[in-house]
Amino acid sequence: MTSDERDDRLMRANQANWDARTPVHLASRFYGLDGDPDPSRWFAPWEWRDLGDVAGRDVLHLQCHLGTETIAFARRGARAVGLDFSAASVAAASGVAARAGVDVDYVRANVYDAVEALGGRRFDVVYTGKGALCYLPDLDRWADVVARLLRPGGLLYVVEFHPLLNALGPKPGPGEGPELLLRHDYLGGAGPVHRDATHTYTDGPAVEGATDSYEWTHGIGEVLDALTAAGLTVRSLRESDELPWPRWPQMVRTPSGWWRLPEPRIPLLYGLLAAR
Repeated sequence: MTSDERDDRLMRANQANWDARTPVHLASRFYGLDGDPDPSRWFAPWEWRDLGDVAGRDVLHLQCHLGTETIAFARRGARAVGLDFSAASVAAASGVAARAGVDVDYVRANVYDAVEALGGRRFDVVYTGKGALCYLPDLDRWADVVARLLRPGGLLYVVEFHPLLNALGPKPGPGEGPELLLRHDYLGGAGPVHRDATHTYTDGPAVEGATDSYEWTHGIGEVLDALTAAGLTVRSLRESDELPWPRWPQMVRTPSGWWRLPEPRIPLLYGLLAAR
């Protein structure tokens, strides 16, 4: 089996897992979809400052899952499109947007097939992140797709979990305390990591059926190299010590309503703005 064949197989396993996750996430308090989805809570204030006014612009949200962030773009006046490889997620996202009273188009496709799935349509903004890039084995291929999706002068905005966040983990063993250690790779290149996704990052019951999940580690340098090789120009890169939810119990609430570690101050999220 070639590496491409292996990656295709693992991505199909991830697709099945996200199909199985969707009903659990729909019912979860984590997303709060029993009422208004409140998409604004998933965005840091600096994200809107970086992006500027999106009213009247064509915005594509790649790997959108339930489309909560996609709704935020539509509410700000964008012509919003969400794309995800999970048929269950796309169906759920369409229902969430309809209940929220916003007009969003959703397309089911693997991100690598996005150009063809969208009929060659181009966008002013492509947005992605917060747990998306780790499901892509090939960032060079991803960056080439993004470049083909953007109009000249269009913007890519990646808001993603910092590699340092993904490298941290609690001290193993009995009686583990709040101490976090560097337990996982910071840099990529070691191949896919298999995870048991019987329980995901939300509350609620166990996932039924497909519980195998595969993730790839990508350092920030790898992301930058892929984008510049695809002809994009990086405009800004910021690091933030806050997350929109408490990843670990010892995290404290900030004035913004997000969460950070009490000490030390380390980057947990980054925002990368690039232009075609």
